[in-house]
Parts: sequence; structure tokens; C-alpha cells
Amino acid sequence: MKVTYESPDFLIVDKPAGMIVHRVKGATGDREGARYLTDALILQYPELSKVGDDPEWRPGIVHRLDKDTSGVMVIPRTQEYFEYLKKLFQEKKVHKTYKALVYGVIKDDFGTINRPIGLKGGTTKRTVHGGKMIKEAVTDYRVLERYDDFTLVEVMPQTGRTHQIRVHLAFLGYPIVGDTLYGGKKQKKSLLAAGRQFLHAYSIEFDPTPGHRATFVSELPEDLSGILAKLA
Repeated sequence: MKVTYESPDFLIVDKPAGMIVHRVKGATGDREGARYLTDALILQYPELSKVGDDPEWRPGIVHRLDKDTSGVMVIPRTQEYFEYLKKLFQEKKVHKTYKALVYGVIKDDFGTINRPIGLKGGTTKRTVHGGKMIKEAVTDYRVLERYDDFTLVEVMPQTGRTHQIRVHLAFLGYPIVGDTLYGGKKQKKSLLAAGRQFLHAYSIEFDPTPGHRATFVSELPEDLSGILAKLA
């Protein structure tokens, strides 16, 4: 975990793949192991332990990334700024951009996937085919590069559902490389040197203060850029 920007109000963090963002209720163990992003941050910024809707379990967390998704996150340092960021997210004034490598060659240069997402009964898996707790989900995408059997895309979720990008791209017929949950039979072990899905939170754009826009970027980590180098 690396802090790439620091202000009195918030931190910009580069989360590595394999690190869980926060604990779930009932988790045990001390914070010295820093298995969780929040544990690692509290060691450096103890004030975070009092920030958030549920500081005991999700200190300073206003949005999340999957365990095996890397990239940029914003972490509020005060309760006042947490409420400010929370409102920005609710009003869809925070714009996030991801990069993903998918199986197959996408023909259209850009598009929008508008399919509600629900929880598949008896699992933690999400689906666009009914399920429970169905919610609106909209994802924009743009092709960055086409390879023989793969496409590198830029993905901009308009909503923030769990596993949204992974579910939507799989529904479109182009699952993310390395996604063992939603990738189906298209997984090819020769490309899985990274050991996780090729999904990276590349940038986050919002107003750190009202009327002043800023964009924070996390470049592709070596495990993912190495895969692209093999395809070039």
C-alpha cells in the first residue's frame, strides 16, 4: 500500500492487488499484520480510527475495491470530509476510470452496458439474470487497444455495484482476463502470470474543494503491464 498524495482532509492511496480494503465484522487478529488496507493506514494515520459510518470495521472507507483489483482510492481523514465525499459519491460527482483486459475482440469503439445487477441466491456472486436485491447498474466503456484475441478497455462505471465491471463485461461476452469467478471457460492459464483479474482502478476525479476539480492517477502495476508487453 502506498500513499501517493496527502492533505489535511484526505489521502490518495495506491492499493495493491491481494489486499482486502477493510475487515468484516467478527474478524480477529491484531493490526500489525496489515492484511487489510485500513489496518495499514491506521498505523500511519491513527485519526482514521474515528472516521466513517462504522469506524470499528470500515474506518475512513467511503468506497472500495475488490481484493484482487489494484489502483487508486480516496480516503477521508476527518468525519466532516467523509460526509463531504459520501455526498459527492451519492450525487455521482466522483468519476472513476478503470483499465481492464478482456477475452475477445470488441468491435465497437465505445458503448454503455445498462443492466441491473442482483445477488445470486445462496452465493456471494452477482448476476444480471434476476437474483435478490436487484439494483440499477450502468457501465460505460471505450476500447484502448485491440490484440489478436483480447481487448484493452477503459471502463467508467456510472453506478457502484459490487463486482459491477466484472459482471457487465462478462454479460457482454468479454470477461476480464484472470477473473475466475465470472470468466467461465475462457480462462487461459498462459496469461495468468499475474494470478488475478486484469482490472485496475486507473484514476479518480472529484472536487477536493467545491468548484476545484482534480484527477488522481495510478499507473498500471508491473504484473499487468507485463501481460500487455507479451501481447504487443
